[in-house]
Amino acid sequence: MTHNILIIKGDGIGPEVVEAARLVLENLNLDFHFEEARAGYACYQAVGDPIPQATIEAARRAEATLFGAVTTPPDIPKYRSAVVTLRKELDLYANLRPVHSLGLKGAHYRDNLDLYVVRENTEGLYSGQEEVDGDTAIAKRIITKKGSERIVRYAFELAKRTGKRKVTVVHKANVLRLTDGLFRRTALGVAAEYQPDGIEVQELLVDTMAMRLIKDPENFEVIVTTNLFGDILSDEASELVGGLGVAASGNIGVNGAIFEPVHGSAPDIAGKGIANPLATILTTVMLLQHIQEPAAAERLQKAVAKVIAEGTVTPDLGGTANTMQVRDRVIELLS
Repeated sequence: MTHNILIIKGDGIGPEVVEAARLVLENLNLDFHFEEARAGYACYQAVGDPIPQATIEAARRAEATLFGAVTTPPDIPKYRSAVVTLRKELDLYANLRPVHSLGLKGAHYRDNLDLYVVRENTEGLYSGQEEVDGDTAIAKRIITKKGSERIVRYAFELAKRTGKRKVTVVHKANVLRLTDGLFRRTALGVAAEYQPDGIEVQELLVDTMAMRLIKDPENFEVIVTTNLFGDILSDEASELVGGLGVAASGNIGVNGAIFEPVHGSAPDIAGKGIANPLATILTTVMLLQHIQEPAAAERLQKAVAKVIAEGTVTPDLGGTANTMQVRDRVIELLS
């Protein structure tokens, strides 16, 4: 079977880490057809649009998209984020962030973590509805029953699929009584449907959740929450397993799936050959799982674990290897 994969390299170190991941994919003995499309600030400078309609349509056609990193400048009026636009256009309502211990060492590292953060991806404070009234800036926080129901259902189905036994619903309904109140009521209604499956439901306020991610992260399996809360908590959780250099994510929904490393475009190290490709390669593991290639995904996951164990990592993870050396060692282990 041929897998049609779209490649969007983006800005900064995006082209370097995506090209490394693409070469890894080509060494898995699977049948891939790759198409490339443009997005990001460099694309905007070239054609006047950070996310052309042709790119959106290519992502819609693809079985999955591997996305690098893009720069989103804050000072250009009406500039639209390429990633946020793709999430909305393709209705990629679920942002999935695995948090798995990889054997790295660090001040905050925890062994034996194996959890997921599931973040609603299309509404909340990232709905893009902002306005200015004189000296007051206003952002609208949009929470819908439909959006809440489908993200919580996704979390419970993920728990069933991965053998997890507990889903934690995170909100701030004691203060945000209408918006998070709706999210909470909807979430608990969905949770009741899964009681026969033996999946425990827990609810925590977001500030308590932030504390307990540091205090006892081993007690969590699947965390589901709204857009902004999920963005913050998932970055916090990544620090427990090595930081953004190994943080992978998937944007999954109705009309496609886009997989991207969580780190930014890091223009300060672009072109120096020291960008860490492991987050993108681990993102590729998620892509392989999504396109129903679990054996290849497992092989690649084990190769990354071996690379980390032997210390073939870039300077941000405490090693001395460059991008190409990490990539080539992963490929060697695959063969």
